[in-house]
Amino acid sequence: MSLFLLIAVFGVILLVDLHCHTTASDGSLSPAELVARAYERGVRLLSITDHDTLGAYDALEFAEQYPDLNIIPGVEFSCNWSGVNVHILGLGVDIEHPALKAAVAEQVEARTERGREIARRLAKKGMPGAHEAVLEMAKGRAVGRPDFARFLVENKHVSSMNDAFDRYLGAGKIGDVKAMWPELGKVVHWIAESGGQAVVAHPMHYKMTNAKLRRMLTEFVAAGGAGIEVCNGRQAEQEVSYLRELCRHFGLRASVGSDFHNPNNWLDLGCEPNLVGSCEPVWARWSAATALGLS
Repeated sequence: MSLFLLIAVFGVILLVDLHCHTTASDGSLSPAELVARAYERGVRLLSITDHDTLGAYDALEFAEQYPDLNIIPGVEFSCNWSGVNVHILGLGVDIEHPALKAAVAEQVEARTERGREIARRLAKKGMPGAHEAVLEMAKGRAVGRPDFARFLVENKHVSSMNDAFDRYLGAGKIGDVKAMWPELGKVVHWIAESGGQAVVAHPMHYKMTNAKLRRMLTEFVAAGGAGIEVCNGRQAEQEVSYLRELCRHFGLRASVGSDFHNPNNWLDLGCEPNLVGSCEPVWARWSAATALGLS
């Protein structure tokens, strides 16, 4: 690798972001708004990775006005590993591949059934009407737990979105429904079959012990997994160093992303490419990254 430093292009700092969300899933910006914001912030290698949908890529003609912005097709799939809801990014996928289209359709059905189950559980706790309400909020896009959080806030069952997750929707709470998701190996296969790299999103979010995380990564590699996010959000350098070490130990590539959802309460778009350290970056195999001087 020739460059892992910040690169100035016409006075703009070149950044990478391979994990962000739009209104196609649970983000607050449309695809056009997100691309414009990313470009303004100096991002030149971008992947929109909405949850279990490729909807953001239906109309990206507007991106042609940013000739030096390289958009890498991506998606974020939910899956189940040993009772843990794990998120796997598919980066550099062929969005027209039949296997990927079938995978998205399967995930939409799983997400729909999961939504019904969350609503049933909330109704048993004296909070009826959630399913109908979140479908109206979603207006045809995939339904997620943030929609249920908004329902709880709007109906004064909780005081805030954070309160909704703390009490009802977060890990281990009644709204944390995992059984609907496919197994880890199946999701990795979907991504690999469609030409992409499977990357474990935000590995530290699952609160696994070191031993359990290593067991998961062992199975991930055996299934054909390609990489992990070494930085996602505002992480301490100690965590970043630990994840780089895991990359090297398992022979995985490193990725970086903001997991951007909302400009008002989330880390903003853009990550420094040098965060991958001495690890091989996922973008090393993309010609777009080579053109930008990133490999």
